Amino acid sequence: MTKPYRSENFCPFHTNSSQYCKEVIIDRVYEDGSEILEDYVIREEKVEFFLNGEKFLSVMTIAKNQDAHIVGFLLSEAVINSVDDIQTINVSEDGLKVEVIANVSEEGFQNLFKEKTLTSGCCVGVTGNAEKTFDCAFVSTDYTVKAKDILAHMKEFNTPSELFDNTGCVHKAELVLEDGTVYISEDIGRHNAIDKVIGQASLERKDVKRAVLYASGRLSMEMVVKCVMHKIPIVVSKAAVTFQGIKSANEHGITLIGFARNKKMNLYTHTGRVDV
Repeated sequence: MTKPYRSENFCPFHTNSSQYCKEVIIDRVYEDGSEILEDYVIREEKVEFFLNGEKFLSVMTIAKNQDAHIVGFLLSEAVINSVDDIQTINVSEDGLKVEVIANVSEEGFQNLFKEKTLTSGCCVGVTGNAEKTFDCAFVSTDYTVKAKDILAHMKEFNTPSELFDNTGCVHKAELVLEDGTVYISEDIGRHNAIDKVIGQASLERKDVKRAVLYASGRLSMEMVVKCVMHKIPIVVSKAAVTFQGIKSANEHGITLIGFARNKKMNLYTHTGRVDV
């Protein structure tokens, strides 16, 4: 058997990110031939979420920041009102089971098991409980950001990470607070990445109401819902937005920005928060 060469995608890991990858042998085929290569693929895991002793969700994810992930999800779905509702969080030794004991309303807990919408990101969507909160919510703030600062940060945000360089298979989210604090997460799912950065900030009891959320994926309605639920006023992506994303952002007070790359960006709603 021919000894495989290393793919040009291989980049040396300088962090522990290699534990979230798996080396595989591939046949690289060209118009005029082929070769055998070693390459990296992402290593997704099924992580089970439990609330007050009852399993309510299994999620395909990168097994990293699992405590922040479940906290961000429960807050986004309006199952808990704040991190102070949580009594304990336990992540199993293998990282594939997360258990939370928390004070929740019976209605909020039961809504986890009601019919949900399969969103465009192929993740569980908004529960009935979150929908009621979302319907009457409007984000009102005097928080503004300079356009040049958004573009400068987006340029840095768009720099590929070790995981992306080696796999091309992760979404990224960053939450940038007014005081300069930055929370970063990567995951195979754009929803997961956003829940993780929100969870990180919440676990540190940070106020996210004066912050900008940067995302690598498209901004559809469910992305806007997460911002509304946490009162994050501005969300920016290098990718596209959808019509429902624009509609919900306009109705609920979110500044929606897409195609933020190459020194330009498109502002769709509540543009007054961006100083040009």
